[in-house]
Amino acid sequence: MTLIRGTIGLIRRGHVLPPIAFISSPNSNKNEITNSININKQLCRHYSKFEITKNLEIISNDKINSKISNLQLSNPPNKPMVILLPWLLAKRKHILKYASFYLDQGFDVLNVECSPWQVLWPLKGVKLVADDILTFLEKNPLCKPLVLHGFSVGGYLWSEVMVKALSDQARYQPIFDRIIGQVWDSAVDVAEITIGLPKAVFPNNQMMQRALKQYMMYHLKTFDQVATTHYLRASQIFHTNPLIRTPALFYVSKTDPIGSLKANEAARENWESLGIKVNFKCFEKSSHVGHYRKYPKEYMAELYSFINELGLVQYPEKVKVQL
Repeated sequence: MTLIRGTIGLIRRGHVLPPIAFISSPNSNKNEITNSININKQLCRHYSKFEITKNLEIISNDKINSKISNLQLSNPPNKPMVILLPWLLAKRKHILKYASFYLDQGFDVLNVECSPWQVLWPLKGVKLVADDILTFLEKNPLCKPLVLHGFSVGGYLWSEVMVKALSDQARYQPIFDRIIGQVWDSAVDVAEITIGLPKAVFPNNQMMQRALKQYMMYHLKTFDQVATTHYLRASQIFHTNPLIRTPALFYVSKTDPIGSLKANEAARENWESLGIKVNFKCFEKSSHVGHYRKYPKEYMAELYSFINELGLVQYPEKVKVQL
């Protein structure tokens, strides 16, 4: 119990270890080393960022000359926008390697991040972030078309956006009608949260992983009304996807215990039964949110093909260099 209390104290104070770094090591293969070099090139590129809230920001090729009031931009961009929903504690350089694909194609990137604490206590955390996403999109209708690209727990965050929208569907449906495609990388279901969150917070410390997993199990049993009920509702909404019928691309791995193949296949079957076109890329052996690191060319080829089918590839030569 002392170890568990200490673990939660670390989360609350933000003293947590970062996710596994996607850098080369003595055991790195050629693809991983090449990809690390590409990441460094991306970090050197020029881009601007515009903070909306502590959880939301816009990343753009252009300088954003705008003021913001109540989440409304005075001069909103009139261009495609990808809503990027990274995994917990994602490093900046890892976010940028995905953002750069969309920036190269003329998109702006709405980057949305949340903390482990916000996931543990959704009423004061993730749900408030979801409200801000919905309000921002509603008040800035020129940001279109929209594409979703979510990783891991980002699927849960987006589900909370849909939960909020369903409270007044007539009002919010026009936002979802602007979404023309969705990409889900290692999406995590509620059943896997006790595995995923400990590994995200303490990727290199198995003792702390076990301690946090024990606390998560306690948390789910004890805080049903303020946590578990909301996880289950969000999971139901993700699988039924009542607001979006646009094409989807899933990235999964046979060896990922967090965003498991089984859970993602269940979502795929549900969505296809609703008439949603689903592209499903399953890798043989890659870690959670590590598919691009392990298989960069295959990952990028799938993403390029998908975005091209949506009619949003403006500069194909910038993608083909990486294939």
